[in-house]
Amino acid sequence: MSQEIKASARAPIAVLLLSLIIAAGGIFLTVFGARLVSLGGSFYFVLTGLALVATAGLLARRNALGLWLYVATFVATVIWSLFDAGLNFWPLVSRLAAPGVILMLVFLAAPTLTRGRTLPTSLALTGAGLSALALLAMGVRVFQPVPFITNDVTPEKIAEGGELNGNWPHYGGSLKGTRYTGKSSITPENVAQLELAWTFRHGHLPVHGHAAGAEDQNTPTVIDGIVYTCNTKSQLFALDADTGEQLWKFDPEAKAPFWERCRGVGYYESNGQPSPELQRVKREAAGFTTTATFTVSDDSAPATPAPVVPEGLCAKRVVLPTIDARIIQLDAKTGELCPQFGTNGQIDLKEHMGEVKPAFYMPTSAPTIADGIIIQGGWVVDNVTTNVPPGVIRGFDAETGELIWAWDLGRPETKRFPPEGESYTRGTPNAWAGLAVDQDLGYVYLPLGNATPDFFGGHRRPFDDEFNASVVALDYHTGEYKWHFRTMNHDIWDYDLPSQPALYDLPDGKGGVQKALVQLTKRGQIFVLDRETGRPIFDVEEKAVPQGAVEGDWTAATQPYSTGMPTIGAERLTEAKMWGATPFDALMCRIEFLSYDYEGDFTPPSEKGAIMWPGFAGGMNWGSASIQEETGYLVFTESRAAHVIKMVGREEADKADAKDSHAGLSSQFGTPWGAAKWYLMSPLGVPCQEPPFGTMTAIDLKTQQVAWQMPLGTVEHMGPLNIPTRLPIPIGMPGTGGAVTTQSGLVFYGGTMDKYIRAFDLKTGQEVWKHEVPVGIQATPSVYVSPKTGREYVVVTAGGTRTSQERGDYVMAFALPQ
Repeated sequence: MSQEIKASARAPIAVLLLSLIIAAGGIFLTVFGARLVSLGGSFYFVLTGLALVATAGLLARRNALGLWLYVATFVATVIWSLFDAGLNFWPLVSRLAAPGVILMLVFLAAPTLTRGRTLPTSLALTGAGLSALALLAMGVRVFQPVPFITNDVTPEKIAEGGELNGNWPHYGGSLKGTRYTGKSSITPENVAQLELAWTFRHGHLPVHGHAAGAEDQNTPTVIDGIVYTCNTKSQLFALDADTGEQLWKFDPEAKAPFWERCRGVGYYESNGQPSPELQRVKREAAGFTTTATFTVSDDSAPATPAPVVPEGLCAKRVVLPTIDARIIQLDAKTGELCPQFGTNGQIDLKEHMGEVKPAFYMPTSAPTIADGIIIQGGWVVDNVTTNVPPGVIRGFDAETGELIWAWDLGRPETKRFPPEGESYTRGTPNAWAGLAVDQDLGYVYLPLGNATPDFFGGHRRPFDDEFNASVVALDYHTGEYKWHFRTMNHDIWDYDLPSQPALYDLPDGKGGVQKALVQLTKRGQIFVLDRETGRPIFDVEEKAVPQGAVEGDWTAATQPYSTGMPTIGAERLTEAKMWGATPFDALMCRIEFLSYDYEGDFTPPSEKGAIMWPGFAGGMNWGSASIQEETGYLVFTESRAAHVIKMVGREEADKADAKDSHAGLSSQFGTPWGAAKWYLMSPLGVPCQEPPFGTMTAIDLKTQQVAWQMPLGTVEHMGPLNIPTRLPIPIGMPGTGGAVTTQSGLVFYGGTMDKYIRAFDLKTGQEVWKHEVPVGIQATPSVYVSPKTGREYVVVTAGGTRTSQERGDYVMAFALPQ
């Protein structure tokens, strides 16, 4: 009897506590719901808030009307949710999970309500049980990785895949940039047996934070049983491919105040002679002529002395880019500097560039080397000032380091060096991403950025706008311009081309092939061009876009859309698509959304603040695409997070941190406006738009249709307020780095925000293997076969993700059991 009395006494306290919780939620929804209505938004939240306040008052007085009012409110919430979100799972979770928990608690409280007509205990417990079962079913479902687009058709073989002979000699696997490896012994049937073969730690932890900008994004280069990997300090390590044992290390003692990264290195096999192109250039400079085939036939011309190559030294060379804008050549076997190259093994990329402040120019992507020519672009600091280094593209002799050609788009008559006493044209669009090469055509393809700063273009010159966000084809022997295709008109959104082009011979259905170039963009648009002419293979249309810009700038009337290919992750935002883990942060996201300018794609940056979707981090980014060459499946990942861009006047912009060019307030010196930038996030630190926040997609290039699309990654090592949930919920998270496809039908990827490297079935997109790593991965894996053991490996670097403070120094290789 005593226990029953105590329980009876506790019941009103529990109901009072429940009513206080409901009242607090109701007040929140009423106050901020009214704010939403004032912005032209939904009435649901303010009406629901008032109903909750009334419910709380009735429950506090133990009035059964509180039960019925809440049940009616919940039913109305279900109806509104279905009308607002349809049958989409994650939007319904946001709208119904928290109200469902309250419904269960209200049913449990029903037997204690003494005023009015309440439910019998048995029915109340039944209602609570059904609510709990529904919540349990929802809870089980959140752990299921459900594809957004499914595929059960076996991909048709339409071509022969290329082979890499067990090596991974270039950043994109091959010069074509397809990130594909042929004759793989790791298959969908045995990949589950994949295990960690070895781990190497190089000893340097990248510094966390945007200002420091140190991020491990290295894809190892693998040649003849040696793995070459570089870290954010441009230190280079040679490792045994079977054991991970360090063979040698080279430290260039490079320094940069921010934006430290090394995505890869190049490789060159010496023949002891300068390239025919360098010989041609020298002969022409001396007044002699040569033929178009670059052969030397005039015996009266002064001979170019061949470099003296010490026996056994630098026959095979690793080409290292550094964060202080040098290119260094090292003996691939010993790690010693190659004295034949440049000055004691190195050249200074800052020559003829004018003033180059530390970290204002550097080659963040791997050098591209073809036919003895190093083709080098570079990253130029964004959003700090207009007076930045040139975006010139140059070709250097891989044997001697001497300049062969330069392509300066602001001064096209320049073929090699700028006029005496001058520099290449400063502030031109640059190529910071990887380059691709068609050796049959003799073309190199450049994905160009923009003339900085990114968010104001009133100062730009005609050639800046002509070439911004363009794919450019040059003759890589001479630097001669061939064609360009512009993916943006007057870009003031930082939609520069971030991805290495991928080259693929697509069967035309008539017994021939179309020489295609596939270019991913941050916008979610995928352009497929004829790589000989630059003309679109699949339809591109100019469409009208919103107009208006801050004083001194202008917007283009139209923008190009690749209508012949699917658009990924760029569906127009609406208030209904604003999301949160609960109705409360979803409400705040709706208020945020309606507080800024948004007219769809290309809403111009404004003083009020404009929503940019997709954000300037992508969409697709530097991870680039992979093409499974036998089937023509284009595989890539993309991130989904909107940005807000707010233009600020000169006086306020002058307070900006000149280093923080990708987040916060950027100075944009030399223009009337600075730019403040931030992600459109809920108060819990979750992207405001509904999930997924990242996907992996496969497009069948022969049909131009999405074959499958899967959510990418879980919140296991992430969560609200940046607190890891420890729950492997596959909601789909933003990713970096790229995917690798294999002839056997696998896709390897590691760039998720959780700490895993994964394998997916190329046919279905289903995950077939994963392995947890100590810290997150940003880099693209590479795949190789050991010449000593014949064992196939997947190797990846793990240094930590951008959003996590955890940092590491790992290089990890995986293989099937011996």
